[in-house]
Amino acid sequence: MQRVYLDNAATTAIRPEVVDEMANVMKNVFGNPSSTHVFGREAKALIELARKNISQRLNVSPAEIYFTSCGTESNNTIIRSCVNDLDVSRIITSNLEHKCVYEAIKDVESRGKVEVIRLNIFENGEIDYNQLEELLKDHSQKTLVSLMHANNEIGNITDVKRISKLCQENNTLFHTDTVQTVGHYDLDFQDLGMDFASCSAHKIHGPKGAGFLYARKSSHIKPLISGGGQERGMRSGTENVYGIVGLSKAFDLAIDELDQHIQHIKQIKQYTIDQLQEAIPGVGFNGLSGDLDKSLYALLSIRLPFHDALIGFELELAGIAVSQGSACSSGAAKTSGVISTICSSEEIERITPLRVSFSHETTKEEIDILIGTLKKITEKNLLQKA
Repeated sequence: MQRVYLDNAATTAIRPEVVDEMANVMKNVFGNPSSTHVFGREAKALIELARKNISQRLNVSPAEIYFTSCGTESNNTIIRSCVNDLDVSRIITSNLEHKCVYEAIKDVESRGKVEVIRLNIFENGEIDYNQLEELLKDHSQKTLVSLMHANNEIGNITDVKRISKLCQENNTLFHTDTVQTVGHYDLDFQDLGMDFASCSAHKIHGPKGAGFLYARKSSHIKPLISGGGQERGMRSGTENVYGIVGLSKAFDLAIDELDQHIQHIKQIKQYTIDQLQEAIPGVGFNGLSGDLDKSLYALLSIRLPFHDALIGFELELAGIAVSQGSACSSGAAKTSGVISTICSSEEIERITPLRVSFSHETTKEEIDILIGTLKKITEKNLLQKA
């Protein structure tokens, strides 16, 4: 049985070039980057080269990039420091945010530290920009806006540049989770204009356990982890040198080959949409994911016209790996908060949401296996219903 991996929004396979780069560091550069002798300086030099490389790719200063373990740590550091250290007393966000952002904000809210306003969400998964603009006119509280760049479940892309402009006009801090877009688009952080952003290496064919946060120099956020003062005091703990090198290499490969990857993945996504519509009458797509121009090109959120809570298990038996929601919910198959936000409870009882996410390695043959399996599952469900 051929195994088919279509869950790249959860994690991606590490590219061989990245493995080779990391293995070379593991074998030859073992010094502690905080040590002042030659072994430590060699390790430190690799970290700083990676920092310089990433910052140049994003058009920011190296001093604005801080290496972390992942997007979750980055997002938590940003949100908690804004509240604890920068006197933020109001957060404007949405119910569509990644679990790590949603839970971090929920936690500071439950401790009575901030007022939280969650924006209205339309049926297509878009935020209410007009509501945001009206809310920002109230300057009575120091405010943080936290809205993700691209949704990890339905693929909607937020107009970050528009929000940045609104925030700058109203002296408001703006954080955006860019985990699903860094390395998938050629981003210019200066042009986008946000104050804070995040990245995880494992979303771009790099290693797990490495990421970074971007913080504009003027923001003055404080560390979440204290200790030896590594990362210029922002993130204590001995650095993951080979992970950071792997992140930098993966980022290089992603950007250098970006145009061909986008072309290939868009073709795969359109092929998937076309084949689904032909094979399964009544199939739909959540949010804007069915529109290549308005959604994350590497993700498709499918809405099957029947309710089957065991579909993930059925696809697993067929050797197909997909997701029924986010990968950050402890493997739970319950309906995600994102789907619950854009669908009524009655709708949820009539449909099965399925997230399929692609990479440059995805083939049409793999999509054919998915479509064939989904067609059989659909026929079985409709027969039982009849």
